[in-house]
Amino acid sequence: MSRRDVLAAEIASKLRYFDGHSDTLGLFADAGFLSRAGAVLAEPFRGADVVKVAGIEARGFVLATTVALELGAGFIGIRKPGAVLAGEKAEARFERDWRGHDGVLLLQRHVVGAGERVLLVDDWAETGAKALAARELIEACGGVYVGLSLLVNQLPADVQPRLGRVEFVIRAEDVAG
Repeated sequence: MSRRDVLAAEIASKLRYFDGHSDTLGLFADAGFLSRAGAVLAEPFRGADVVKVAGIEARGFVLATTVALELGAGFIGIRKPGAVLAGEKAEARFERDWRGHDGVLLLQRHVVGAGERVLLVDDWAETGAKALAARELIEACGGVYVGLSLLVNQLPADVQPRLGRVEFVIRAEDVAG
């Protein structure tokens, strides 16, 4: 069994739900899980010349950092409004996230160099709205968006092609809830 398959089985068996919400953050309390997740999420992009790994606030920060360490890359944080972000910022709007909300994501322009290859990492993508906005930010800052690496993929069929290469550990329908 591959490391990806082992991690998928672990997610399926250990992911807990509270009031109808999955607790992927709770999985990160296990250092072994976090380390295994970082390795598995990084694996498909080894050799892709990734220079930076981007994570969307907040769970994406944790996973993107572990993947950045695995790939020997830098980490960049994509933030929500109200966060402290020094310097000039790029801004992208998104529509209908998993909660049905519209919103804005921000990225410091100076953290992405022209032509730098950037991988986006997150725990779960349902609508893909934030991932699409993150891709827009990376490209607006001069970076080359490499793809998206996820623990759980719930992307609609019409959105996934707009995100280019999408790698994931497990599909949402394979996770009890």
